[in-house]
Amino acid sequence: MSETLWETEVVVETQSDVAVQEAPAEPSALTVSADDFSALEERVRRAVEVVKRERQARTAAEERASAAEAQVQLQSPKVEQLQNELNGLRAEREQVRQRVERLLKQLDELEL
Repeated sequence: MSETLWETEVVVETQSDVAVQEAPAEPSALTVSADDFSALEERVRRAVEVVKRERQARTAAEERASAAEAQVQLQSPKVEQLQNELNGLRAEREQVRQRVERLLKQLDELEL
């Protein structure tokens, strides 16, 4: 029984030591100065403003992208038409070049 009594005393001493050690820690953890709180509040406010600005910028960028995509879709048939016209003009230019070369060759043959 003496061992049990001694163990009980050790447990009680250990618990009281823990309570003494925790007691000063709690107030220091809970105490936040008004300046620190104000600084934290200001940082949160600035973070919220940054998020708002970024969301607005993203929305504006998405709107510009949508408008640009719509414009591209409207211009796509015109671009295709111009590409076809360009290909036709290149083919015509090649035919004219071949005809001019043939005429020059005929002129060279006449001069001999």
